[in-house]
Amino acid sequence: MNSTGNNFKDSTTKTVESESRPSRAQAERHARAGNWVESLRNSDVNRLWTELHRIVSHHPLVRASRSAGLLVEEGGQNAYTDLTQELFVQLLSKERFQHYLDTEMKDAEIECEIGQIELTNLLTAELRKRHPESYRLARRISTLIQSSANFRRLDTSGMNDEPHRRLAERVYGLAEWPDHKQKRESHDLEQRVHMIPVRQRDTRMVGCTGDSQVVISNSDLEDLIISVLEACDSPVDVRTLRSLVMSRLPVMDIYLVPLGGGDDDGDERRMQFEPVDECENPEEGLLRRESEREAAGFVEHFLKNLHASVRGKVKQYNRMLGVLWYCYLSPVHATQLEVAATLGVSDSLVSDYRRRIEQALRSLSFSEIEEARLFEMALRERVRVLVPDSDSESVTV
Repeated sequence: MNSTGNNFKDSTTKTVESESRPSRAQAERHARAGNWVESLRNSDVNRLWTELHRIVSHHPLVRASRSAGLLVEEGGQNAYTDLTQELFVQLLSKERFQHYLDTEMKDAEIECEIGQIELTNLLTAELRKRHPESYRLARRISTLIQSSANFRRLDTSGMNDEPHRRLAERVYGLAEWPDHKQKRESHDLEQRVHMIPVRQRDTRMVGCTGDSQVVISNSDLEDLIISVLEACDSPVDVRTLRSLVMSRLPVMDIYLVPLGGGDDDGDERRMQFEPVDECENPEEGLLRRESEREAAGFVEHFLKNLHASVRGKVKQYNRMLGVLWYCYLSPVHATQLEVAATLGVSDSLVSDYRRRIEQALRSLSFSEIEEARLFEMALRERVRVLVPDSDSESVTV
């Protein structure tokens, strides 16, 4: 009797010690976890943001979302910054930081909740919003292969840590297949699935508000999964299987944004908006061409006045065009002395030519600012051709 009691006591003691002793996985999580409690107590915002950025950067679903085009950011240094900021604001607005302190959660528990719950929910909500049909069908496919008797898991015996493998990485096949059926390469699977015809879209409306289409019924979807596996003749992981099945479905993920804002509740008082067509209509094209012709006419009249001001002398006229270009039209801003040195004339002669040019400009009359702008553009292009070396960006001093 005593020996039996002692054996029971020893076994009980060993059980308690084994339960109290942390496992290797728990120890690794504790080692990797940041100092959340200390940062929250000290209100260290910068450190909290850094720890959140670390979680976002290493989250597998975040990397998958970025490769799928959901996260579009420029530069490797700025990657995941917007998502980190959004996660930080969400945790702050939900008062999760204060909850962690009030419930006295440990660092590893806080990091586990943020990474596995908060961040995952944030990403899945964005995925559901941008790709509603693909998200819904992927969930239905995953549910069917786990619940139907026609399929079974072929990559595990259900022992040790195998049940904790991520769903997307689990391998499934038909129930009648042997346990060690040979797997095929991914490119071979895609070629085999192309032989299956694309299913027609089921347009029946479902959902609480009746705003979603069935696309395909559960029985037809299960038959399609069976057809895909039979065509592949190979066990397939869940991620690849979902992709192959949806390639045979008419999925339309259209993300609509109402221009009027709000819901379509039939409120006639709500402001109605019409998309702006930025393309040029025939009337605008006609007016533009007429304005360009008028501007060209102003340019010819202006140059004739300059030519007459020097009495038709070619050398003086060319110098005046040079002054017009370098002092008024050139993108390079030069002083009057620099222009005089470039043209090889005196500073006083440049002043005299500028006075004549400005007098000729004042003689022009424009009814609108747009006319003056078109005149300037046409004059610049015309003088650029007439002045030698006008394309050069340097001015001789």
